[in-house]
Amino acid sequence: MAGWWVHSGTSARVTRVRRVHPGSHAATSPDKVAYVMGSGETVTYAQLDAGSNRLARLLHDRGLRPGDTVAVCMENNARYLEVVWAAQRSGLYYTCVSSRLTTGEAEYIVNDCGALAFITSWERRELAGQLRDRMPQVHTRLMCFGSIEGYESYGEAVSRFPAEPLAEEVEGTDLLYSSGTTGRPKGVKPPLPLAPIGTPSGVTVLCQMLYGFTAETVYLTPAPLYHAAPLRFTMAAQRLGATSVIMEHFDPLEFLRLIEVHRVTHTQVVPTMFVRLLKLSQSERDRFDLSSLQTVIHAAAPCPIPIKEQMIEWWGPIIHEYYAGTEANGLCVCDSQAWLAHKGTVGRPLFGAVHICDDSGGELPPGQAGLVYFAGGQSFEYHNDPGKTQASRHPDHDDWSTLGDIGYVDEEGFLYLTDRKANMIISGGVNVYPQEAENVLATHPMVMDVAVFGVPNEDLGEEVKAVVQPVDMAAAGPSLERELLAFARQHLAGFKVPRSIDFEAELPRHPTGKLYKRLLKDRYWQDHRHRIG
Repeated sequence: MAGWWVHSGTSARVTRVRRVHPGSHAATSPDKVAYVMGSGETVTYAQLDAGSNRLARLLHDRGLRPGDTVAVCMENNARYLEVVWAAQRSGLYYTCVSSRLTTGEAEYIVNDCGALAFITSWERRELAGQLRDRMPQVHTRLMCFGSIEGYESYGEAVSRFPAEPLAEEVEGTDLLYSSGTTGRPKGVKPPLPLAPIGTPSGVTVLCQMLYGFTAETVYLTPAPLYHAAPLRFTMAAQRLGATSVIMEHFDPLEFLRLIEVHRVTHTQVVPTMFVRLLKLSQSERDRFDLSSLQTVIHAAAPCPIPIKEQMIEWWGPIIHEYYAGTEANGLCVCDSQAWLAHKGTVGRPLFGAVHICDDSGGELPPGQAGLVYFAGGQSFEYHNDPGKTQASRHPDHDDWSTLGDIGYVDEEGFLYLTDRKANMIISGGVNVYPQEAENVLATHPMVMDVAVFGVPNEDLGEEVKAVVQPVDMAAAGPSLERELLAFARQHLAGFKVPRSIDFEAELPRHPTGKLYKRLLKDRYWQDHRHRIG
């Protein structure tokens, strides 16, 4: 996947192409829009090329060399891609830090990745101020759209450098951290490419061959760029000369409006966005012209079967799903036709063979759930954590690795995910995977979001608890709880049904769709002596 070969246009033939990157498009189509923010600010390929060159030269002047790391902590804004392309074309690692983390979490990531430079924004100034003296290795601190004590103004600093590329440009790569939904974030450090700038990435090849990206593509990114998929897919679109539309924050009506206004052809979403779109009234859904849409990609979290059925009915069979992780150790893919024939699947392997194993590492037959391993995919390590790296490997096969998900395959080799191993509830000796209850409750018209997990029970060890974000918080209470529990009993075995439901105005969900269950669980386990999980 990481080689030279890419799909040519919409034909089936494959051809060798020249190396391309934003600088290539700046030379041939300087005024073409590389990306436009949801708020309207546009950046051309000439501007993206010049801005990334200036920052690349600044970082080089400050002593950063191939293999060094720059950390970025910003919301989606018009400088974000300029920053990561500067690192990409300088042979650097770039660590994109979630702008929603606490000071301690951000401090851990910046220091763990070994960043020598830290780039942030005025909107993140409070966090930046708290981090200023807690990043001992960082010698260059830049702030976009303003500055505070201890930070240079990004605009003023880069303006002192020419817009021409470095004399020697080589490919860098991201060093991204897991979202820490079940513990301290893990840094996924792939080998540094150090290939000539413009060498196609594996994601670029995937976008062309599987999803039909071309220079005419208009790609809508509704999720934060600090997450792996939005970042990598957007950069792949720019390697190909496409135009990206980048939302500052996801809003379902604004998402539909942007599709109409910019004639969006491709987008990538997470299932919680599907849920929020489906909660719109029929008149709101019908307000916008979505006829330009050709491909909708989703991943990152499980999608309840009824939700996806409704989305395919609404948008047609243009919805594609994939299962992969930041680790890039394997990839399963599924188009709408295959999914409708195997409802609930996340697809079959495109690369990396799937093996389902029990707790001792023994391989299980089709239909039996166990830990999902990929074999033959990209090798990876968790940065500065050999213990977690080893724990991700199969006990008998070093080239088999797992993301910690539980699932099974059918007789045709389609993979179905049950849950994450870390989310398992042990209630009275019975293993309960909460994803099934979450999928059921998410389809109730009064439910906007839901989390199911284990809470203390003196007799059973754990009992199943649900926390629901209702569509209307005014409806929260015993009556809605009874209605939801009765609804769950219609669809689930008794031991899988939550014993009780609490209500919250908003659940702590990462914008990429992942739920911070540990933040919810901590409230129930904080005073319990024998905490589980």
